[in-house]
Amino acid sequence: MAAAENPPQAAASLLNAQIGPGGVVTLRMNRPNARNALSLAMIDAFERALTRIADDKEVRCVVLAGEGPAFCAGHDLRELTAARANADGGRAFFEETMLRCSQVMQALSALPQPVIAAVEGVASAAGCQLVAACDLAIAGQSSKFCTPGVDIGLFCSTPAVALTRNVARKHAMSMLLTGDMLGADEAFRIGLVNSVVPAGKALSGAQALARRIAEKPSATIQSGKQTFYRQIGQDIASAYAIAGAAMVEGLLRADSREGIGAFIDKRRPKWQEE
Repeated sequence: MAAAENPPQAAASLLNAQIGPGGVVTLRMNRPNARNALSLAMIDAFERALTRIADDKEVRCVVLAGEGPAFCAGHDLRELTAARANADGGRAFFEETMLRCSQVMQALSALPQPVIAAVEGVASAAGCQLVAACDLAIAGQSSKFCTPGVDIGLFCSTPAVALTRNVARKHAMSMLLTGDMLGADEAFRIGLVNSVVPAGKALSGAQALARRIAEKPSATIQSGKQTFYRQIGQDIASAYAIAGAAMVEGLLRADSREGIGAFIDKRRPKWQEE
């Protein structure tokens, strides 16, 4: 990502991007004093960054982390409360916030490149939703996860959308109905995160995993991610039709020609970007 492509300073300071070896971009939420809460400005920063990354062919994988003691505390409750003073009681602001936040969550799935959450500290409510919306997640041992809307009279309905696409329904409902905090090991057990590493090592662990993924042929990774999300939620016949068509297209691409040939010839493949 070229420096000239950076968003305006206000947005950049809320979500800082740094490209590292292998085309791995690390995005760091930067509101540590607000526990990286998803204000409308933070959501705007996400929109800008994801749009830019989607079009950047140098980016092979993305790691998402938070500055400070928390990964993300969810929506900015102070900002939402201030909107109640509006003439409509905050309705228009609430609608915009929920719509645009939902669009960011969907953009993570739609992004051509895989996204890995590196979680240290608490991922609460929409912050937990953010973890669930990423393709993969690495958790530090001391990290915690919760959807505690019930404790403040606001059921975590939008976090439930991503959550129920990661964990079994009864695990999701337990989190949603009780608001209880889960430790990293429990989050791993129910499938919310892929692995648990020592506290403070989530970012380096996620970056190492990202570099491994970045070594794979990008066209194959991007097509595979797109197909994965297209077939989820379909009936089994439709899912197989989508996946089968993707396999055919994959077999026709140069990646598979080279990869299969290398396997048969017992040599390392030489990937060519398409």
